Amino acid sequence: MATQRNGRQAVRNGGSGIPGWGLFLAGVVVGLIVMGIVAHKGLIPSLRRNDQPQANPNAVAAHGSSPGIAASSATSSASQFDFYKVLPEKEVVIPNAELSAMAKAEQQKAAVANNASTSAPASATATASTGTSSASGGYVLQVGAFPKASDAEAMKAKLALQGFTAHVQAVTLDGQVWNRVRIGPFATATKLQDVQKQLAAAGIHGIPLKEK
Repeated sequence: MATQRNGRQAVRNGGSGIPGWGLFLAGVVVGLIVMGIVAHKGLIPSLRRNDQPQANPNAVAAHGSSPGIAASSATSSASQFDFYKVLPEKEVVIPNAELSAMAKAEQQKAAVANNASTSAPASATATASTGTSSASGGYVLQVGAFPKASDAEAMKAKLALQGFTAHVQAVTLDGQVWNRVRIGPFATATKLQDVQKQLAAAGIHGIPLKEK
């Protein structure tokens, strides 16, 4: 009788370990953890977000597209020359619009002089034609100003290949020596504008100047 009672007590003690609802809850928690890991790694297509940018495994960086390379190149190019190194007390930059107006006025004066030449004496015609030249000073076209004389000579040679004779002029501005490359002087704004247009067609920029 005592043995049977002890067996029942052992059964009751062994069955009181983990209740059934505890096992069910543990199973649910483990299942949620597994689903979270699977979803995070993208193993379930339906859970992937398609509204985010997707990586392109075939993408490669373009050669020379580094901003640092472009920036350093632009800085180096800008430091090589400066078109606007002029002497304020001796020279003034002529805006292109003003240069066009000056050239147009000269051409109109020349047309009037030519019309008058058919009826006026030769002396009067010579007097009228002098109006096409600059009243004071002359015009020059500056193609660049370089810190290095060798760069200025290289530009001079480039202009020679285009059929233009240039000269290099060294000046000191704010303690810096600049080697200015120029074409001219020109007697009229019309001639200055013609040369500027020819250089522009060849991809060479120049600024017109008026010498005081």
